[in-house]
Amino acid sequence: MALYTYSFVNKKRDLTDVLSTVIKDEPRFIANFKRVEDTAQQKHEWLEDQIAGRAVTATAVDTLVVTASPADVAKLKVGTLLVIKNDSALFKVTVINSSTAFTVALAAANGSSTTTPVADDVMSIVSSPMSEGSANGDGEESYHLSDSNYNCTQIFRKDIILTGSALAINILGNVDNQINRQTAFALSETARDLNRVALFGRRVEAASGTSGEIGGLYYFGTNSDFLSVDASSLALDSFMVNDAAQCILSEGGEPSQILCSPGQARVLSNEFRDKLQIVRSDEKRGAYVAVVINEINGRAMTITADPDVPDTDAWVMDVAGFGLSNLKGRALSDEDATPKGFDGIKRMALGELTLEFKNARQRLCRIHSLQASAAALAALKSA
Repeated sequence: MALYTYSFVNKKRDLTDVLSTVIKDEPRFIANFKRVEDTAQQKHEWLEDQIAGRAVTATAVDTLVVTASPADVAKLKVGTLLVIKNDSALFKVTVINSSTAFTVALAAANGSSTTTPVADDVMSIVSSPMSEGSANGDGEESYHLSDSNYNCTQIFRKDIILTGSALAINILGNVDNQINRQTAFALSETARDLNRVALFGRRVEAASGTSGEIGGLYYFGTNSDFLSVDASSLALDSFMVNDAAQCILSEGGEPSQILCSPGQARVLSNEFRDKLQIVRSDEKRGAYVAVVINEINGRAMTITADPDVPDTDAWVMDVAGFGLSNLKGRALSDEDATPKGFDGIKRMALGELTLEFKNARQRLCRIHSLQASAAALAALKSA
């Protein structure tokens, strides 16, 4: 028989909704991860979204006959309209010659002097106009799958312990209240741990003698061919941010957030100090700017100042690809774990989950080698 009793002594409580609330209220990177469908495997795979505008790359051109890869030619139909990147001339596909070649004709000059594509041109698909009475098979074929990627699940465990002395002092009220209080602390710690995992975790698949680990932002976003902007030890400014935003937009993403350290957030905010507007109904004052307007498309990008982010880095991101997936049947929950004769109460909070980083190659751009925020702020102060 337990030395101490409480209302849910033999009950297992689902904590996923509570953790979701804690994560949502955390002003950190992890708050971007919304719940997605549970995974059935420790190796959690997903399909990448087709977010980039469809295009065809010409490998060779001979008298308006364009050679391209079979995957590119499969995107085309007779009548498909194409435009060369950074040019306004409009071309029309007149013949699909083979699985690797098609013929085009100039459909409209549109003020351009270009009359034929050349090798290495990227030709964006404008549309494939349909005639009346179209039948099955006439339409453009559209697929969700462009690629796939995966992450691994990781187990999180917190042991919630209340000693007999703490229960006797009864500072926090009855036993139920004290357990709930300690559980809230444990979930806050889990959210902070998860935030660092979401930033710096490495991807490790669980195996015999090997614990599974979640890959994070730096794992998915720092490969050699990924989007990046070299700051060359200069102070963070809106030009770098907009360069990074343009990189994401050109890949089909929608940049919506700037992630940086609190110091770099102050540096970026200082650039807009003379542009701040305060209206009479405002209840707060200060020079901190929480939203930057993307000069490329006019949309807003929110600044998230996370103290865990390295001070010489900043990230511009499209957060639509982030997700948090629990392993099926292993969502975070707590249950009684008090051993017989223990002077107090023990409960165990345990869960297994992973994080999704869909289209990391297109949705993440790292600004690296920034001037340290302390030096940048000192220069601003002296100026």
